[in-house]
This record gives sequence, structure tokens and C-alpha cells, in this order.
Amino acid sequence: MPSAVDTSMTTHTFTLSGATLTYDVVGSSSEDAVPLLLIGSPMDASGFGTLASHFTDRVVVTYDPRNTGRSTCEDDTAAVTAAQHADDLRALLFELGSDTVDVFATSGGAVNALAFVAAHPGLVRTLVAHEPPAGATLPDRDHIRAVCEDMVSIYDAQGSGPAMAAFIMLVMHRGEVDHDYLDRPAPDPSQFGLPTDDDGSRNDPLMSNMRGGVVDFAPDVDALKASGTRIVVAVGEESGGPVDGELAGRAGYAVAALLGRDAVVFPGGHQGFCGGEFGQTGRPVEFAAALRSVLD
Repeated sequence: MPSAVDTSMTTHTFTLSGATLTYDVVGSSSEDAVPLLLIGSPMDASGFGTLASHFTDRVVVTYDPRNTGRSTCEDDTAAVTAAQHADDLRALLFELGSDTVDVFATSGGAVNALAFVAAHPGLVRTLVAHEPPAGATLPDRDHIRAVCEDMVSIYDAQGSGPAMAAFIMLVMHRGEVDHDYLDRPAPDPSQFGLPTDDDGSRNDPLMSNMRGGVVDFAPDVDALKASGTRIVVAVGEESGGPVDGELAGRAGYAVAALLGRDAVVFPGGHQGFCGGEFGQTGRPVEFAAALRSVLD
């Protein structure tokens, strides 16, 4: 195990293209240090506390994507696309002053990281893309798209609780989304501890990403192969297989296949790295060891 670096944290902000972004740096950089960037979406930096604690030998960077957590947007109801997130990540690296980084990206963050590597080659040494919900890579892509469009319509008409209940049902669903999926009764938000009343707000970051097509995403395979980045696609062992698994896990297997490689199975499920953040506890010790093994 390498010796630990300084574990003090500094927080920074910068402004670009209609947004102000906040990021944290744990440790102090040296000329030969390659930072480890941990990103999610719509999850903000607060979701990576446990995982970051297992990498005290490296400089670790986390950030809040636009319209999420401490980061803001001029129009917080607008769609946010993977391409916008990719440009934000490029700007973040410029702020860091880093020529290259390693990246662990999970969920929508993995979609954004794949878009980032494709659009801005040569900046990422290794990308570990954990369960990108890239629905457009799957055979049931049209049905998934219809469900996501319906979810946004529910959000616009009824607010966060009913829409989030629909989202939870989708991400928990195993196997292909079939043609009659939307014929099922709408889930009750209260069964998930979600509000049933509409507070009138329409600035939920998940729904902004949904409007931007985060689940209707397929990577630019040719650009990724030409990027020079070593790409590892990771899936959770509890997320099921490429056919009978959850959407994000199935898409992870599909993205790996498009890149001509096998997906790497990580401990736990979609939240396998969590250690109690947002009430989610996975297998963070084993997850961190698996991440370290692929990064090394």
C-alpha cells in the first residue's frame, strides 16, 4: 500500500456556460500525481465519502454536476445533456490544472464520462464506467424511451413523488421492458417514502437529466476506441446478468460488448460503493478493493 498523502479537503467553485460548479479536492497535488476523479449524476459529491476514504494515498476530486447539490444553473428547469456534462468535466480538468486523470464514474456519471472521453480524447488515463444506464444500447430501447418520456410527463403534471416512484420501478425492473409495461398501475409514491403532494417545483436534477436523454444514450464507440483511454466497464454482481438484470447492469454489459471487451463484475449492486450515504449501504470495502485492482 502506498503511503498516505495529505487528506485535507479544499472546496472550489467556478463559472461557465450558464452554471456555477462546486468541486472538492482531497489531498495535495504533486507534479507526477494523477488525480482520481469520482463522479456520479444526478448524485453529487456527498455520495462518495466512503469510497474516497479508501484512497487516501491519492489526490481525490469530487464535484457536484450542474443543477445538483451545491452547483447551480441559470435555468434549473432546463434539460441537461450528456454533452453538456462532458464539457463541464473538461472545464473542471482545466480548473484542476491536470494533464490527465483517472476516473471512476457511476450511473448517469458513467454516461457523462463516456461522452467526455469521446469528445475530449487524451485527458483520461483510465475510466471505470460503473453501470451506465445507456438504454439506447439495449434491444428494448424504444420501450425504455417511452417509459422515460412518460416519466417526465408525470413529473410535469404531478410533481416529484409520482415521477420518482415511476423511476424507482424502472430501475428495479429486471429483464427487458416490454410493450405493455406502461399498462401497469402507477406505483404509489408513499410506498417508497416519497411525497404524494405536488410542491410545484420542477428543478429536480434527475428529471433534468431525463429531459436531456441520459437513459436514451449510446456511446460513440469509434471515438472511445480512438481516445487512448483505457476503459473498464463495471457491473454489480447483485444487478443481474446481461439479459435478466436491472437496466443499468444490462446496459453496462451492452456497452462493454460494443467496446469489444467483457464487463468486470464488482461487489454489490448499483450502490455497491456506498457506506450509508443517502441510506444506501453496499459493500464499500470490497468495492474499493476491486476499484483499486483495476486502476492499478
